[in-house]
Amino acid sequence: MGREIAAQENRMKPADTEKITINLGPVDLGQIDLLVQEGFYSNRTDLIRTAIRNQLQSHGDVIKQTVARKSLVLGLQHYTRADLEAVRDAGQKLQIQVLGLASIGADVTPELALAAIDSVTVLGALHASAAVKAALAGRIH
Repeated sequence: MGREIAAQENRMKPADTEKITINLGPVDLGQIDLLVQEGFYSNRTDLIRTAIRNQLQSHGDVIKQTVARKSLVLGLQHYTRADLEAVRDAGQKLQIQVLGLASIGADVTPELALAAIDSVTVLGALHASAAVKAALAGRIH
C-alpha cells in the first residue's frame, strides 16, 4: 500500500507535464493500436507512459545512485525572488542541479537571476520567463 501511495504522489498533474514527440515504425505502432483495441490500455499515451514508468522503475537503483553522486535535487525545486535575493545579498551564487522540474519565479528579473545563479543543470524541465532563460542561456547546461 505504501508503494501505491508513493507512486500516486510521484505522478504529475496534466498541467505539470511536458509534451514529447517520438517516432515509431508502423509495426510498433500497429502493435500498440492492437493492445489499445483489445482493452489493455485506454489509448496510445497510456501504454507509452506505462512502458516508460516500467523502464524507469527497472533502473531505479542506477537513478538513485546517480542522483546521489551528482548531488541532484530529485523532484520539484522552486526558486522565488526572495530566495534569489537572499543568495545575492549573501554574496553567493547558486549552482542549480535538478532531476525533475526547476522553476524560477515569474517575478524574478534577468538581472537578479544573473546575480544569484552561477549555473543551471536540469534533467527534465526548466520553467522560467523567456527573459530569465535568455539571460541565463550561457549558464544552462
